[in-house]
Amino acid sequence: MKRILTIVVLILAMASCEKETENTMLVSGNIKGLKKGTLFLQQFKDSSLVVLDSLKIEGDGNFSFSHEVENPDIFYLYLEKEDQNEVNDRILFFGEPGQITINTSWNTFDLNPEIMGSKSHETLSEFNEMLSKFNLKDLTLMQEATQPKYQENTKALDSLQRLADQNLLNRYRYVLNFGLNNGDSYATPYIMIMEAQEANPKYLDSVYRKLSPEVAASKYGKALQDFLKKQD
Repeated sequence: MKRILTIVVLILAMASCEKETENTMLVSGNIKGLKKGTLFLQQFKDSSLVVLDSLKIEGDGNFSFSHEVENPDIFYLYLEKEDQNEVNDRILFFGEPGQITINTSWNTFDLNPEIMGSKSHETLSEFNEMLSKFNLKDLTLMQEATQPKYQENTKALDSLQRLADQNLLNRYRYVLNFGLNNGDSYATPYIMIMEAQEANPKYLDSVYRKLSPEVAASKYGKALQDFLKKQD
């Protein structure tokens, strides 16, 4: 009888451990070339950026953080260097339960990090890659508009403005279509809040209605719902 009770207690303990770790996010990786510095895991809470964990790095760029995640959310890795370089960098990533690997270099910390293991981040990266093309076109048109030949030619300047307006329209179309086609991603309501607040509310509502029940009940799903309610 005593042995049976012991086995039951062990089984319950194991089940409890599994329950505690099913929402655990493990973030690990390597910062190539980093000799000395402090790495912080950060997250916005109540409009303030707070430190969830930190790690002192000396002579080895490997790092590892563990954090319980209630909802897939935006997190940051912030590197405070100790190399007389005043530029401290921050990597944004969409965190979720499971193993996430982030590899980068100390001198290009936030430029081209390799982020693997988060499906939400993969969706966000796909979106950002396309969005950067619209942003680049905007920048190109703005630079052209500063040229002397356009300053003295109202007709040509108006033509550039029409191109800019069309680029903005195409950008909104892309954002909204992306949302309609990715209703199962936790990144989608976040993208809508960040990039489509000025869009017609009826189109945003269409995106919201396409969200899966799990995504709609998430942090950013609820935030998108609250935003739409304020538009009524």
